[in-house]
Order: sequence, then C-alpha cells, then structure tokens
Amino acid sequence: MKKEIIKLLENNARMSDEKIAEIIGTDAKTVAAEIKNLEESGIIKGYSVIVDEELYDTSSVTATIELNVTPQRDCGFDDIAKTIMMYDEVVSVSLMSGSYDLSIEVKGNNLKDVALFVSERLSTIDGVLSTATHFLLKKYKEKGIFIDSKKVDERGLG
Repeated sequence: MKKEIIKLLENNARMSDEKIAEIIGTDAKTVAAEIKNLEESGIIKGYSVIVDEELYDTSSVTATIELNVTPQRDCGFDDIAKTIMMYDEVVSVSLMSGSYDLSIEVKGNNLKDVALFVSERLSTIDGVLSTATHFLLKKYKEKGIFIDSKKVDERGLG
C-alpha cells in the first residue's frame, strides 16, 4: 500500500485521500494515516509544484553544474555537499558516479548571477577542484509531466 500511495502522490500530490483510497481499494482514513506515517518517518520530505518557467518567469536561468571535489577525511563528500546546499541559489545537490562527483542545480535571475555564483562562491570552497556549468535551454518533461504547453498526441499522429 505504501508504494501505491507514493506513486499516486508523485503523479499528483493534490490527490485527495478519498481518491487514493478508491484507486487502491481501501478507505480514506487508512490512506490519511499511512500518508501521515510516511511524512513523520521522513520518507515523504515534502510536496512541490511543477512550473512551466517559460510561461511563469522568462527571465530566470537554471544551470546544472558538475563539480569535481576532493573527498574529506572521515566524511567523504558530505561536508562539501552540506556547505553547497545551504546557498539560496542551489535547488538540488546529488552525488554522482562517473566523470564528476557532485551535480548541482542552481537558479538565478540571469546568466551573470549564475556565473558569479560559480566563480565567487562555488569554486572557492575548499575541496572543489573544478566546475563545468551547463545552462538549461528548454525543459520538455519533469517528474513524468510534459512541460511543453502544446498537447501531445499520444497516438503519434502529430
């Protein structure tokens, strides 16, 4: 039941307890109790909205920054990640496998804001060896939701 509820909430966090109960075949009281348990246990960290930035705020800029860092003794990458995630510009921080260590998503008012954040704040943190910044040009899909405002013909006819 836990996985079914989470999947439904991931697709629509505004779905009512009654609707979830109807879909999974239980009652709303049970669903509400399970959601409360998921929140209190820290499995559900929060709820968010998916925004079409092209319609909402055409001046904002999003970038993904690849960081190579030196892991710190006794804490690995955790302390550097915790330092980075405290900045207001930072949307997400992830430890990666492959050619770089940390992936950082940041938002700024313009390209210059992001560039200054990288050069003056991020690259000056002890342990940061190198950065590579990639600016988001257009988002097509996020968390399973199509962002493009045009309706998609699921039959593939145009």
